[in-house]
Formats: sequence, structure tokens, C-alpha cells
Amino acid sequence: MKRFTIAIFLLFSFSAFGQTLTVCSWNLKDFGKSKTDIQIDFIAQTLKKCDVIAIQEVVAGPGGPAAVARLSDALNRTGAKWDYTISHGTSSDRYSKERYAFVWKTSRTEKVGEAWLEKKYNLEIVREPYFARFRLGKKQFTLVTMHAIPKSKQPETEIKYLKYMPENYPSDVLIFCGDFNLPESHSVFNPLKTAGYPPAFTNQKTSLKQKCINGNCLASAYDNFFYQESKINCISAGIIPFYTAFDDLKEARKVSDHVPVFFKFSML
Repeated sequence: MKRFTIAIFLLFSFSAFGQTLTVCSWNLKDFGKSKTDIQIDFIAQTLKKCDVIAIQEVVAGPGGPAAVARLSDALNRTGAKWDYTISHGTSSDRYSKERYAFVWKTSRTEKVGEAWLEKKYNLEIVREPYFARFRLGKKQFTLVTMHAIPKSKQPETEIKYLKYMPENYPSDVLIFCGDFNLPESHSVFNPLKTAGYPPAFTNQKTSLKQKCINGNCLASAYDNFFYQESKINCISAGIIPFYTAFDDLKEARKVSDHVPVFFKFSML
């Protein structure tokens, strides 16, 4: 492993926009007992600048919650206090069933009430989204994380239900994040965009190739954020290219086949 230094972390520094928060989202690929202590520590070092972390693909069995607890412990050793919440297994069959997790820095935010899996569309969405409310100063936002079905199974057939979430939660300031297995340019996101929920970034690939080709290691634009622009000011957003810490992309892919994405914002 090469020394892991990324200039992009400068984006997490103090902003002239006032009180800010940085949310990170990462599909951590079978996040469970198979992750070694070295990998867990590396993930913690990669994410320690974040304030809230949304994790997709947490293993549904007992190894999943244990891995989240191990990550929280590793983050606590980086110099700040962290807390976490883990979803129950999603309503899908045992081959698709997963959990989600939120991990947050307690000095920067607090969770409001209990997090929940969205049950209204659990028959239409294989891995129904996970919701949690957090504070930013005196204001509040609701983070919604989702792991859509693979592209080969037409994720647009379940992503289309996200357009109903603002109607279902009219008092919540929603931020959607996760692995959508589709680029933000896909027409299924148009109703969200029309309703005032633009993507945090465009044309940014977030999944890893099997091998780098002429220095290009990224494959598809699958991970993103969609936020309520009337209530949220996007300061910066992008990826954390953790794979540059590895000489071999195969080793990086043992951590994950996706890069983490970040969204730094203030509330209007």
C-alpha cells in the first residue's frame, strides 16, 4: 500500500458558506466478516474526514453488523467519536438481502429518532431504501440511501419510485444517495430533477474496472447524490479515489469495487 494522500480532502476544510456537513456514501462490497482488520483500518482512514457515512452492501448475516461495529471502533481511533445505526435485512430474498448502515461523527451531527427501512415500496424495490434524520445546527435533513438492483436487471424499474418520496415526506429535507447502478443522466431520474432534486455531480464514473487501461481505472457512473436544492446549498461533491493507494487494482477491489463519493453542503 502506498502512502494515502489525496488533495481532494482540501474540499472538506472550512467553508465561507457557514456551517457545513460532509456526507460520504460507499458501496463496500460484501461488507462483513471477510474484511480484514487492515482493510477496516484503511476504510476508516479513507473516511475519517467525513461527517456522516452511508454504507451499502452490508452483509445481511451477523458478520455485517459486526463489520460496521469494527469500522466504528477504527474510526473512533482516528481522533473523533463516532456512532452508528444498522438496518434490518431488506425484504428481498436471501440471495439479494442486504443491510444498510449510517455512521456519523457525534461532534458534527446527531441522529434524530430511529432510522427506518421504507416499507411502502418493499414489493417494488428489492432492497428498499434506508432513511435517517440528522441535524445540521438548528436545521434537519433526511438521508435516504439505496442499493438498486444490477443494471442487467433494469434498476430503472425500482428507481422510478424515488419520485414519490418527496410527496410521502413533505416535511423532510431529503438527500438521496447510494449505488443506483445507473448514471445520473438516465431518464428515470428526470422526475426527481424536475421536482428540484439535481445530482450532486455529473459524468463522474464511480465503479472500478477489472484492470486499469492507460491509467483509466473507473468503469461506470453509478453512485451519486440527489438533493433538495431549494433547501440545500451544494458546496462541493465528487469521489475519493482510494484505489490510488494500491499498486494493484485487484488489491483495491478487495476493499470495494466502488469508490466512495462525498457531498459537502450547507442548509438554506
